Amino acid sequence: MLQWQAPTVKRRGYQYWCIDLHVMAVVPSGIAAAGGVPSSPRRPEPEERIAASLIQLLEAGTTPWRREWDASTSAHHCNLLTGRPYSGANPVLLTLGLHLRGSVLPYWCGFAEAKAVGLFPRRGSRAVHVLRPQRHQANPDVQPVPSQADPDAMPAPPRVWMSFRPMPLFNAADLDGPGLEALLARRRRAAGLCQRPEPERLAAAETALSAWPVAVDHGFASAFYSPGRDRIALPARRAFHSAGAYYATWAHEAIHSTGHPTRLRRDLSGDHNSPAYAREELVAELGAVLLGDRLEIGSDTMNHAAYLGGWIALLRESPRVLLEVLGDARRAADLICPDGAIQGSTAPLQGGALQAGSQSQAG
Repeated sequence: MLQWQAPTVKRRGYQYWCIDLHVMAVVPSGIAAAGGVPSSPRRPEPEERIAASLIQLLEAGTTPWRREWDASTSAHHCNLLTGRPYSGANPVLLTLGLHLRGSVLPYWCGFAEAKAVGLFPRRGSRAVHVLRPQRHQANPDVQPVPSQADPDAMPAPPRVWMSFRPMPLFNAADLDGPGLEALLARRRRAAGLCQRPEPERLAAAETALSAWPVAVDHGFASAFYSPGRDRIALPARRAFHSAGAYYATWAHEAIHSTGHPTRLRRDLSGDHNSPAYAREELVAELGAVLLGDRLEIGSDTMNHAAYLGGWIALLRESPRVLLEVLGDARRAADLICPDGAIQGSTAPLQGGALQAGSQSQAG
């Protein structure tokens, strides 16, 4: 929870997709770029389908990302064939996919690589889209030319930007084929080899969260972060039903604190009924999922109201805000505990802001 502060007057928001280096204007849906003529029906973008699925779950009164850590499967989302984990913000999308399917298997692969080993999605199965970053450079073959006015001046660097390509993945529970059980057994054996005892996981979470420089005060009736004081408030440890819930709630408030003006400078000024407040709570919720995955504590938070109405309104107004929120959540989690920082965890693939777990088509 973000502690309320006096609201500030803000301009009405416009739809845009900010990709770190650039802000790209988006034409309102149904209106063509030229002349305001209604556009022809189009197929929904992956982020629109993801947002629609999330809205459906929120309207049912659920927050699908809140779950305890399941050590029996290792709980890390990974490629069914290679075992390589999905990182960046993609674990959030895959956790949502698990909930939509009612599955507990965190193993995924794409259609092409599944087909290559004799596996096929069952009829009616639907893929989950993760996001692979792609780096672009304007005129990569053109060498910068020094200025004639100042030959010693450094030439301007080429323009570089990022985009994200959606990649469809199928869950292991949606696949059929003669080799499926052997692949599942292999993944479970690998998970057992790298599984850490609960005391070790909790001790590592305590170390990582204690290293975050924002002070924590205990004994409050609820959990919140105060931007003005730059401090986190938590109930007493005994008030939580499990140690995992305590650390997950701490992680949620730590994500809030990354938005402080001295850190990532997110808008923390909204009141409880504002879109800015709903957006920041969604950043903290999804950022806590990423931290829970990296620290192996889960995301079973306590004392947080599910701001369902605000999140539904936010996602309906602009489905692409989900991509922005995922980017903010990933940056916040990276500031506290980067991917692979916990000793003994499986090293994820490195790459861009929102990462997929493999260089193959299926990730």
